[in-house]
Amino acid sequence: MNAPRKTVSAGECNADASSDWQQWDRAYLWHPYTQMQTAPMPVPIIRGEGMYLYRPDGTRILDGISSWWVNIHGHCHPYINAALRKQAEELEHVMFAGFTHSPAAILAERLVQVLPSGLRRIFYSDNGSTAVEVALKMALQYWRNQGQEQRRAFVMLDHAYHGDTVGAMSASAASLFTESFQPLLFPVERAHAPYCYRCPAALDPARCQIDCLTSLRNILEAQSGKIAGVLVEPMLQAAGGMIIWPKKFLQGVRQLCDAHGTLMIADEVLTGFGRTGKMFACEHAQISPDLMCLSKALTGGYLPMGVTAATEEIYDAFLSDDRRKTFFHGHSFTANPLACAVSIASLELLHRENSLARVVALEALFHSRKATLQELPYVGDVRILGGVLALELVRDKQTREAGGYLDRVGPALTQAFLDRGLLLRPLGNVLYFMPPYIIRDEEAHCVLDQIEDVLQHWQWPQ
Repeated sequence: MNAPRKTVSAGECNADASSDWQQWDRAYLWHPYTQMQTAPMPVPIIRGEGMYLYRPDGTRILDGISSWWVNIHGHCHPYINAALRKQAEELEHVMFAGFTHSPAAILAERLVQVLPSGLRRIFYSDNGSTAVEVALKMALQYWRNQGQEQRRAFVMLDHAYHGDTVGAMSASAASLFTESFQPLLFPVERAHAPYCYRCPAALDPARCQIDCLTSLRNILEAQSGKIAGVLVEPMLQAAGGMIIWPKKFLQGVRQLCDAHGTLMIADEVLTGFGRTGKMFACEHAQISPDLMCLSKALTGGYLPMGVTAATEEIYDAFLSDDRRKTFFHGHSFTANPLACAVSIASLELLHRENSLARVVALEALFHSRKATLQELPYVGDVRILGGVLALELVRDKQTREAGGYLDRVGPALTQAFLDRGLLLRPLGNVLYFMPPYIIRDEEAHCVLDQIEDVLQHWQWPQ
């Protein structure tokens, strides 16, 4: 006879209820990017509210990077909390192979209403990396299902970053993030990206005719009929250094894909849902991709979830009674109802709170401070797009010398800002400010004041 099941109270399961949890963190957890023996201990956070994260002693930290770019409405938003609570009381999860549920169907409908035209089929997965993996596999099998198996090559861009799974790393540029795993990666073609501050064609911006597109054009011409797809991060290459594009480059990518009959894949994992001042970054160039990858702000920063959106034409290539044409890809937590519910709530908040207008206003605020920021010591370039401000720091403004991701300036500045109650985590020598959309003007100005003050008195670490 089975023993009666013990009822466990919420307090017994809550890590905050025990004073030992920070010891357990040190003893058992493996944190990303913090394996240096000299790295400081992780900062304990016990709660979040609005723009702020709170330490156990009650001091607060302004979240200036949206907790790795995912949080757009602020922490613990009451509206999303209510949606999550309601869904948890109805259905927490069910497998999505052969089953369905209303949160997944409603979210798909809402996404199709706001996505660039033509993207009408929604495939759910777990995160940004898997959304990219899905897109690569879809593109490859799309051509195979149509009898064009020779189309198996992909074109990616310099400075690209698409995630940490094997396919996503293969699509990413060779870097510190990928070098240990090179034996696992598949080869891709690599074209120039429009990194205007360090122009790949060595041109002055005043003379630029988007000459960096020549590299992509040459690859597509040389590999005519063999390219399955071209994958890009439209308008903003984030992890590659917060590189902001001219919209003509993005328009050119779409035109070249059309001219050579290949698929254009847009990785909008970061740029989707208003981050660049448009709902999706592709709108800056008024183009629609054939496949689009989404995650991060999709759930308002609450839960992991990925989406790969496809055109009806791509979907139809898999619709067959021949099971060999099935897209054999699925995850245990595909279309998790909790993640779908908070995604629906996040989309509703974007409209109810007129969030895009707030991002546009934030962009104007950044521009109002640009000239002063540009004159600061070590600031080589100031880049602004929507709710993103990036400062590329260089040792010498004339030579533009910088140490890249491993430069000690990144960790040193991270700590300097934390000491001031501000979460800013540079990508090596690129300092960026990417707050939740709810940030008030006075808070944004305060952050910029802190950046100016720190850099004005800064000495580059040796």
